[in-house]
Amino acid sequence: MNQKLRVGILGATGMVGQRFIALLEEHPWFEVTTVAASPRSAGKSYEEAVGGRWKMTTPMPQGVKKLVVMNVNEVEKVASQVDFVFSAVDMSKEEIKAIEESYAKTETPVVSNNSAHRWTPDVPMVVPEINPEHFEVIESQRKRLGTKRGFVAVKPNCSIQSYAPVLTAWKEFEPYEVVATTYQAISGAGKTFKDWPEMVENIIPFIGGEEEKSEQEPLRLWGKVEDGVIKKSDCMTITTQCIRVPVLNGHTAAVFVKFKKKPTKEQLIEKLNAFQGLPQELDLPSAPKQFIRYMEEDNRPQVALDVDYENGMGVSVGRIREDSIYDFKFVGLSHNTVRGAAGGAVLCAETLKAKGYIQAK
Repeated sequence: MNQKLRVGILGATGMVGQRFIALLEEHPWFEVTTVAASPRSAGKSYEEAVGGRWKMTTPMPQGVKKLVVMNVNEVEKVASQVDFVFSAVDMSKEEIKAIEESYAKTETPVVSNNSAHRWTPDVPMVVPEINPEHFEVIESQRKRLGTKRGFVAVKPNCSIQSYAPVLTAWKEFEPYEVVATTYQAISGAGKTFKDWPEMVENIIPFIGGEEEKSEQEPLRLWGKVEDGVIKKSDCMTITTQCIRVPVLNGHTAAVFVKFKKKPTKEQLIEKLNAFQGLPQELDLPSAPKQFIRYMEEDNRPQVALDVDYENGMGVSVGRIREDSIYDFKFVGLSHNTVRGAAGGAVLCAETLKAKGYIQAK
C-alpha cells in the first residue's frame, strides 16, 4: 500500500485509547491522524490532555503528542478528517450506540472496543480467527443505516479470549458443557495499581456484567448469519465466575470441558498448535504467526512470563489433563488490553480492509 489509511481514535485519552495509539505507532497500513475525546480535553494537545495519565509502558509516540484533541461529539468535523475510526469512548451504553451509529452514517466505518453494539443483530462481533464470515452482515446493517461505506463492527469481551479460541480449535470433538473461572487483570477496568491501591494483595470476586458476557458472547461468535442478522449458537452451555486479581495485564482462565466425542490429550494439543484462521492465511500485520500454543511445563502459562506471547496477540494454554467429573480441564492466558481490546480491534480492522470493507474515502 502506498498511502496509509487515516485513522481517528474516539476516546483517545483513556487506557484503551492509549493502547490503540501505542499499537498503531509504525503500523504499515494505518496512521493515527485524529484524536478525539470529551469536551474537557478538546482544544488541548494530546500530550497536554493526557498529562500524567499515560498508562503504557512504552513512551507516548512523538507523532501524536502535538495532535490537537477534537471534541468527540462533533461527529461531522471528526469524520471529515479520517477514513475510519476506532471507538473506545467512555459513555453510557445508549450514548455509545448513538454516537457510533452517527459516525457510521457519515460514511465512516467504526471498529469498536465497546460492548454497546455486541448484541445489535446486524453488527458483527468478531475474533478474526474464529468468525470472519460474520462481516457479511455489514451489508444488511448498511441498508438499515442508509449508508454505502459506513458501518459499526465490534470485538468481543476481553474475558473470553483465553478460552473461546481454544474451544473453537476443538469444535470437531463437540464440546457441550463448560465451566470457566477467569482471573482478570486490573487494566481490564482501565486501572493501574497507582489508580487502584486497594487491589494490591487483594482479590475481588465480582466484576459487574462480566459473567453474563463470558457465558453468552462465545455463543454469538459461533452463531450463523441468517436473514441479515446473526443468530447465536446453542451448541454449548457455559457457566463462569469472574474474579479481579492483583495483576496489571493478562486474563487467566481455569476451564473444565465435557465433549460429545471424547478426544485424547494428544489430539487436543495437536488441534491447538495447528489452529489457524484468516489472519494467518492473509499474513495480516497484527496477526500472530501461531495463534494458540500449548505449553508442556506444569507451571505454565504464567502472566509474568507469557502474557506478551506473539506481541500480546497470541493465546497460551497449559495443564490439559483428564478430570474426575468433566472430560478435560486446562488453563488459558491472553493479554486483555492487546488481544482482548485494542489489538483485537486492530486485527478486525486489518481483516475488514483486506476484505474491502474499509477503504480510503
